[in-house]
Amino acid sequence: MLYRENGQFKSTYVADQQMLPILQDRWFMIGLLVFAFAGVPILASDYLFLSILIPFLILTLAAIGLNLLVGYCGQISIGHAAFMSVGAYAAYNLALRIPQLNFLVVLVLAGLIAALVGMLFGIPSLRIKGLYLAVATLAAQFFMDWVFARVKWFTNYNSSGSVSTAPVELFGWAIETPTDKYLFLLGVLVVFTLIAKNLVRGHLGREWMAMRDMDVAAEVIGIRPVYAKLTAFAVSSFYCGVAGALWGFIYLGSWEPLAFNLTLSLNLLFMIIIGGMGSLLGSYFGAAFIVILPIVLDQIPLWFGIPISTAMASHLAFMIFGGLIVFFLVVEPHGLARLWAIGKEKLRLWPFPH
Repeated sequence: MLYRENGQFKSTYVADQQMLPILQDRWFMIGLLVFAFAGVPILASDYLFLSILIPFLILTLAAIGLNLLVGYCGQISIGHAAFMSVGAYAAYNLALRIPQLNFLVVLVLAGLIAALVGMLFGIPSLRIKGLYLAVATLAAQFFMDWVFARVKWFTNYNSSGSVSTAPVELFGWAIETPTDKYLFLLGVLVVFTLIAKNLVRGHLGREWMAMRDMDVAAEVIGIRPVYAKLTAFAVSSFYCGVAGALWGFIYLGSWEPLAFNLTLSLNLLFMIIIGGMGSLLGSYFGAAFIVILPIVLDQIPLWFGIPISTAMASHLAFMIFGGLIVFFLVVEPHGLARLWAIGKEKLRLWPFPH
């Protein structure tokens, strides 16, 4: 009886179009943000920050970027880790060659460079779609892997091909401890989630969804496919470029081109498929699933005292992980976000279902 809308009237267009129209949702979101910013830093350990929370926040940002392209615009991409690598190496070179730049400016510029590269590789989407477009985006993955491994300028002529970054400092705040990294990443993710939510609710998001549902009909009613598709690639690549810069500077600290390989691209795609395509909340669920499940599967044999080798535990985790992905796709093709929506609908009707 707590999750009901009785007595919640909307008398203005602003009230009718707000992001969280139900009062209980607004209070839940406020409580969740307060707990995330104030409660988690007090309760969580360094292991929880470094192994789960920090990669979860960054991968969620990247998954949101991919979801804007695949889930909202319907343009398939299986090479988005390439745009994360562009953002990471762009941020590295900007911080190295222009050290007086503020790190937030470095993030924005790295995202813009990734957006330009994304628009370049998004040009084939104007002529092809489906599996052919997926192969075209896969070419971006292989091309960027080759560029950053062979062109030594990007790695400052390091013989090993790896790069290392200095600790991030922002307005005198040295972001070095796991708690500082978590709070900074959480703030960035909240801001970018709000931006993405407003984008998909505005005219640009409606153009993307029209292209996704039926591109011919969208063109007939006046939507320009060139503008819609290229802006989707640009915004998606911008998000992934910023996520790549954060992945390199905040999470890794030092990396090589293999840090942004095809496996990472596929993991991003799995995140939005499992979490729910066309749903920002699904990006959160999918990232949590991908980050937490392998850690839990690695620990299950230890919990039950089963003596197995490290290699066997790793292979077993991969097998169970793949089986669970298939299971979720069969049980709920629309992802975990759809299960969450169904649960909310049942709460709104409980205890009088109809």
